[in-house]
Amino acid sequence: MVAASHPLNLTNFDPCFYFSELLSSDYVEIHYEGGKPVLSKGGEHCYYHGQVRGNDNSHVALSTFVCAPRCVQNISGYTHLCSSAPIDSVSNGFSPFSSLSGRQRDMPRSVFEEMKYLEIMIVSDHSMVRVLIKRTQCFFSPSLSFCVPPIHCALQRQVFKEQLHTRVVLVAVEIWTDKDQIPISVRPLEMLRDFAKYRQQSIKHHADVVHLFSNVAFHYRRSSTAYFGGVCSLNRGVGVNEYGTTGSMAVSLSQSLAQNLGIQWDPAAKRKECGCSDSWTGCIMEDTGVQHPRRFSKCSISDYKEFLLKGGGSCLFNRPTKSHLFVVVLLFVQMDEAHECCKKCSLANGAHCSDGPCCNNTCLFYPRGYSCRYAVNDCDISETCSGDSGQCPPNLHKQDGYLCQVNQGRCYSGECKTRENQCKYIWGSSSEKFCYEKLNTEGTEKGNCGRDGEKWIQCSKHDVFCGYLLCANTGRSPRIGMMKGEMTTTFFNHKNVQIDCSGGHVLLDDDTDLGYVEDGTPCGPSMMCLDHKCLPIQLLNMSTCPIGPNGQVCSAHGVCNNEATCTCDTTWAGTDCSMPDPPKEPEATQDEGPKGPSATNLIIGSIAGAILVAAI
Repeated sequence: MVAASHPLNLTNFDPCFYFSELLSSDYVEIHYEGGKPVLSKGGEHCYYHGQVRGNDNSHVALSTFVCAPRCVQNISGYTHLCSSAPIDSVSNGFSPFSSLSGRQRDMPRSVFEEMKYLEIMIVSDHSMVRVLIKRTQCFFSPSLSFCVPPIHCALQRQVFKEQLHTRVVLVAVEIWTDKDQIPISVRPLEMLRDFAKYRQQSIKHHADVVHLFSNVAFHYRRSSTAYFGGVCSLNRGVGVNEYGTTGSMAVSLSQSLAQNLGIQWDPAAKRKECGCSDSWTGCIMEDTGVQHPRRFSKCSISDYKEFLLKGGGSCLFNRPTKSHLFVVVLLFVQMDEAHECCKKCSLANGAHCSDGPCCNNTCLFYPRGYSCRYAVNDCDISETCSGDSGQCPPNLHKQDGYLCQVNQGRCYSGECKTRENQCKYIWGSSSEKFCYEKLNTEGTEKGNCGRDGEKWIQCSKHDVFCGYLLCANTGRSPRIGMMKGEMTTTFFNHKNVQIDCSGGHVLLDDDTDLGYVEDGTPCGPSMMCLDHKCLPIQLLNMSTCPIGPNGQVCSAHGVCNNEATCTCDTTWAGTDCSMPDPPKEPEATQDEGPKGPSATNLIIGSIAGAILVAAI
């Protein structure tokens, strides 16, 4: 890289520079000493990101930590590692404000458009620790700061924020300094399963997903794998990744995180249909081995939207804790002149809030009851503003077991489960009840309740609707996953109608077989499938919601949510929704913008913001 002075627009985790929320204020670092985990909280936020001024296609990630590598990526896709520069050679002309974004809106943003937050925890195995110490030529210290920068470079890719409206937030790092905590294998699917067990049993820190980095070379066609759609799940929200160069690690981590978010690989046969806008470097989920893709294709974005609309990713809407949570622009804040570099930010006079779905375009709270997030399906719950916060409440869904889709399905993990829906999702076709009753009791490849070694397991008559998934009028290839073996197709004449009963073992990258009826699918009155068995819903052992004075759950004025609390209708309140609480008329001042100095701020902010946008 040619030595030159390039002014940078930087963002860090201090209000002076406007952080991008890579680190949460609850960020923790964990390492092992004498076989026992040692935890340290917080740490100095010395990581910056941004772009080279005048080059909108560049990405910069650097650190003030002495041993940390810096990375700069330009439009050509090359990633450069930079060495330290003398402090006096660095210009202080940083721009503390990001570009302005439109805030006018008359209705809630869709779940896709609403900003989401993916809280990730990174774990590195013992071999990676040795490699990092050798590469950085740093001695290990309990702060673990030497380990974060490579991950920092990978996570600073803006594609998730800009294209998926999802910020990646690093909440914890765990280093296996003494020894590996699971068997390290060249078979990533084995390691994925072992790591999932380790997470369930040993990792107590909250994270939406936990990813392991290893210096092992996988015997696999890809350098990472993760459970498809596993985000928010304790046992499936994991991934494993090869550690390598900054560029390759950024790509593999982006791909495995995308898999957790329900995004499939772009099949070569649909390359034209998926419409990758970057023909030079390709798109992130293209299975073509391109070096440094920076965009998601139309298919990837569509997959993510479908995942959200099905009720997936409910944890992504919970904004992570921040010690200084001011993700705002000059338009909405005023600087405290008593502190240099905006070390203390405050809202303008008369302003209630700076951002959020419940903050209107005049920086005031929307009134209580204003819809800030619509329900995406029968199992979701609409969220409304509280009237005293700019943020929409956490994204909750109905408790498992609720009836949905005109009483044809049951809610399970925020989705409405039916055999019909599953057939349409995989094959785009329907399902016939007769097929299950006829075939799944046979215990053959054409109908079964799983496999025991080389032997197919017969379904009992009680469990036939929880076995092999049988669909009608299927195509030759599934809409998702890869076929293992051949389709099984059987035709029957039933009531003078020919019925097609077809199935197949459709595998995802994580080895999940979609060829069986999903857990949570109804199989009889007050019954649902769990592990190929048809069981009473009561066996789910769910916590009960409060019962109102009328003897009904949530007083029949709300619904029981997945946290076993009542979400009340807009005109009711209380833990059991038994208290009438009609919304109050909004005060007349709520239609007025902030007064006094804030009006000046709006004008100055608009001008300054326009200049900054032009400069960047």
